[in-house]
Amino acid sequence: MATLHDTRPDRRAARPRRAPGRKDAYLLSLAKGLDVLEAVGRQGPALTISGVAAATGLDRAGARRALLTLEHLGYLASSDGKFRLTSRVLSLGYRYLGALPFWRVAQPVMEQLAAELAETVSITVLDRNDVVFVWRAPGRRLLSFDPHVGSQLPAYLSSAGHILLSALDAGAFRRYLQSVVLRRFTRQTVASKPELARRVRTAGQQGWSYVRQQYEDNFFGIAVPIRQDGHIVAALHVGSLFDRDADRRAVEDILPRLRVAALKISTLGQGAPQAAPGG
Repeated sequence: MATLHDTRPDRRAARPRRAPGRKDAYLLSLAKGLDVLEAVGRQGPALTISGVAAATGLDRAGARRALLTLEHLGYLASSDGKFRLTSRVLSLGYRYLGALPFWRVAQPVMEQLAAELAETVSITVLDRNDVVFVWRAPGRRLLSFDPHVGSQLPAYLSSAGHILLSALDAGAFRRYLQSVVLRRFTRQTVASKPELARRVRTAGQQGWSYVRQQYEDNFFGIAVPIRQDGHIVAALHVGSLFDRDADRRAVEDILPRLRVAALKISTLGQGAPQAAPGG
């Protein structure tokens, strides 16, 4: 079964973080430490000091200091000169999820929708130029493209990405178009930035997005927004196998149920208490 990390280029390696305008508002050592933590998580299961230095662009001495600091704080463990993530890293992710207002209400709604459709249902959020899968309710179909929680996908390839990009203001979307590199995965992958802008604009106007054969030839996705206080904060997404009936099935069968589920999550999430899982 294919995974995103098998085929997607490592676009974060050795990428410098952009500092804010004021120099006194940017802690370079913290930025380097986060780069190291991301590198170990991205290229694991275990990396040497040399491997981390190559992945982040740091020299060996800087990489070593960052690794030892993260080990001292409990986010990394080392053995035989190799460093790996510890379970403490999970606490950061779960605290993020628990802070989302719809955390407690989303899962049962998604599970019900997945059972009704026999399809995999996901929630994604935007992270720079990618979408990140933060929730997932598996369906009964076996998919070659089946992202797990935490997987990332370039936003231009995804119906959920088009929904989330449509929520950006004009300046932010212009910066996105300037920075994104449109890599082709199939013959159908969108290869033109004007065409991508048109698709994103259409998604925003109609309130849903349907894409097919963008990342894999045998896959399609359809997505709608999840809103909080009138703002798009996430996208609810269904992905399935592409076949001759996919276009009709997506719009006539899946979309109405997807809209009902997204409205339920948005409405119930408005008054839901924010708490970490298990809290």
